[in-house]
Amino acid sequence: MRYQPQLATLVKEAPDDDGWLHEIKYDGYRIGCHLRAGRARLESRGGKDWTARFPQVVAAARALPVSSALLDGEVAVVLPDGRTSFQALQNALSGSGHADLVYFVFDLLELDGADLRGRPLVDRKRALREIAPAAGGIRYADHVAGGGARFFRAACQRGLEGIVSKRAGDPHRPGRSTGWLKTKCARRQEMVIGGFTDPEGSRAGIGALLVGVYQGGALRYAGKVGTGFTQAGARALRRRLEEIETDACPFSERPAGRVGRGVHWVRPELVAEVAFTEWTGDGKVRHPSFQGLREDKRPRQVRREAPASPAAIGRAAAPARRGRARSTEVGGRLPRPKK
Repeated sequence: MRYQPQLATLVKEAPDDDGWLHEIKYDGYRIGCHLRAGRARLESRGGKDWTARFPQVVAAARALPVSSALLDGEVAVVLPDGRTSFQALQNALSGSGHADLVYFVFDLLELDGADLRGRPLVDRKRALREIAPAAGGIRYADHVAGGGARFFRAACQRGLEGIVSKRAGDPHRPGRSTGWLKTKCARRQEMVIGGFTDPEGSRAGIGALLVGVYQGGALRYAGKVGTGFTQAGARALRRRLEEIETDACPFSERPAGRVGRGVHWVRPELVAEVAFTEWTGDGKVRHPSFQGLREDKRPRQVRREAPASPAAIGRAAAPARRGRARSTEVGGRLPRPKK
């Protein structure tokens, strides 16, 4: 069975209707896990084999009590306070830090030869809970039923990235839809790196990144990112950027003034995760901070994320009002990753 993940649509407010399940939004890499005859293979959302990158997850997956399965989840690093951190995951992958690496699984698409994709999500999660432990290298991603607004407020108060809301009665639908919705506590998204500047003073590696997003087939300049780098990370990133350096500016319009001078242009092949406070009126990000590289995202897929229209969300929420989600979870209780 192919791994074709279902993706969430960004919204401003979490749905509050009965019939929605709400999960913590984990801050890591989306990964599918194929299990068969005691062997495990990990696959990124872009279809790359990432088995060798996460040997701890592979070992934990092989211990699951199944003959075959296809799991869906997020590999993340758990911090001492229980939050997950994409930056800590990047450090762990680069070998610059010890990490508590965990595969949080939230969907089960195949089990012991049975295709579960047509079954309601709440049933798939019930089956997943039977095989996935609550602790260790693989953990069941818990949820609450209903109370989306309250759950979102609790997530933000704890400093989490946000939540993902999912229609409890829906079958698995590959690709992006309004059956899965994500609500973020802070603004973050992927951006394509189009250039970099030299460091100044005591800084090493790079001074800043010039980033953009695709619009109408063209890479539009979206801002200059000069914070969020470690010394070691900046040096390593510079080495990667120098390998793809080019004379041509990759942006559809060259950044004006001082911003566009003294820049090392690169082919738009690397994607960065960037945190920021807001979009400006001219399409730039304000107060951006580098979070790490997104090696699971294709540059051409990077667009400016905007919350879905109320009409689209209304169409998605309407069927959920017909009945409550069948779940034993207590609405409003916030599942929390454990060390």
